Amino acid sequence: MDAVTIIGNLQKQFGQGIIRVDTSSDMTVLIIGREVIHDVIHYLKKQEGFDFLTDLTGVHYPDQELALGVVYHMHNLRKNIRIRIKTFVSIDNPSLKSVTDLFSAANWMERETFDFYGILFEGHPNLKRILNVEYMDYYPMRKEYPLEDSTRDDKDDRYFGR
Repeated sequence: MDAVTIIGNLQKQFGQGIIRVDTSSDMTVLIIGREVIHDVIHYLKKQEGFDFLTDLTGVHYPDQELALGVVYHMHNLRKNIRIRIKTFVSIDNPSLKSVTDLFSAANWMERETFDFYGILFEGHPNLKRILNVEYMDYYPMRKEYPLEDSTRDDKDDRYFGR
């Protein structure tokens, strides 16, 4: 079984829930609708043998309508096939169903993603900040603030290649 077969099986099973497929890079990338993300990951684990959740993290694309994303990396160890799954949510409603019921390792990864991006994972057993202080009222990995202070007058742009 190869990635093409797996993609075909997913498209039969989930239809419009599979938004886009990209096989141009080193790893197959699937863009999945947020409504079916848990079901797709469950299917990949139980039916296709992707029994290792390598990574789960957040991303922020401030210029997109659905600005927050979650990226899942899964690995079928028996067949040595890797797959990258992405789903996107809006900043106004940043919630997805937790996959801690499928992978216990997702517990800390989802907490970290919540802590840095503010993405809520419904059904998570203990969704609270993991690295930042509890009273922090923002999410530090979101690109919501300018990188430089435009009011500074003590720096000379000539030294920074500008």
